[in-house]
Amino acid sequence: MSPVLRTSPVRLLDDRHLDEALAILDADPVSNVFVSSRVHVAGLDHRRLGAQMWGCLHDGRLTSLCYSGANLVPVAADEQAIRHFADRARSQGRRCSSIVGPVGPVTQLWNALRPSWGAPRAIRATQPVMSTTSPPPVAPDTRVRRVTMKDFDTLYPACVAMFTEEVGISPQTGDGGVLYRARVAELIRSGRAFARIEGGRVVFKAEIGAVTPHACQVQGVWVNPELRGRRHAVHGMAAVVDEALRSIAPAVSLYVNDFNTPARATYRRVGFRDVNTFMSVMF
Repeated sequence: MSPVLRTSPVRLLDDRHLDEALAILDADPVSNVFVSSRVHVAGLDHRRLGAQMWGCLHDGRLTSLCYSGANLVPVAADEQAIRHFADRARSQGRRCSSIVGPVGPVTQLWNALRPSWGAPRAIRATQPVMSTTSPPPVAPDTRVRRVTMKDFDTLYPACVAMFTEEVGISPQTGDGGVLYRARVAELIRSGRAFARIEGGRVVFKAEIGAVTPHACQVQGVWVNPELRGRRHAVHGMAAVVDEALRSIAPAVSLYVNDFNTPARATYRRVGFRDVNTFMSVMF
């Protein structure tokens, strides 16, 4: 271990720190829903979590976190904590496919890592985080429903199309889609995949990707390109939000690229309001 890490206040956390970590995460349940959802289910043991959770201590007290898995996500991290998290990330080398989180800490973390990690594939510098706790002010599309595994072969190509359009690469790159197919199937089986399917094609779809007792996060919102401009997204999202508030969590959130003006307008019509700003650095 390097001298820097030996003197660092950053520790690899385990379940002995669970209550403290959840208190930090639940202090901002909407912004932290991605990390919090995993911790609520798996705890902090890295073998169950599928990632490491680093904690920064101040006077022996846990004050901030950094989730280190497929995504590197700082939580409640001030400038000093970011410096320590950057030292740890730099020492182990890049293992993540993105850095995601509130724009201030992610900017600082990326500035510290950029000299050693090299150029990213893309940077999404401003991503408004939006949330609602109220029933939608527009009518939900009654043809949007929870999909079942019988719908998998119809839904999956739409999921691939959405991911490729949003991220810029296919989720089938590398392993041929094995992990992505498993993730889509998991969301369907958990009752968190919604779609309007007509004539064997997807009109609208969205999933609830992260859930805690306090909030959930919508992802994968997509309308068939041939059917865009007909308000399917507005009424489809209204249906998802209505059901999510009824049966999943008391707050529904998402984050969106600032340049996606049509999507932001759609979400506002459904009742979402800006509550934070994220930044993503993608490799």
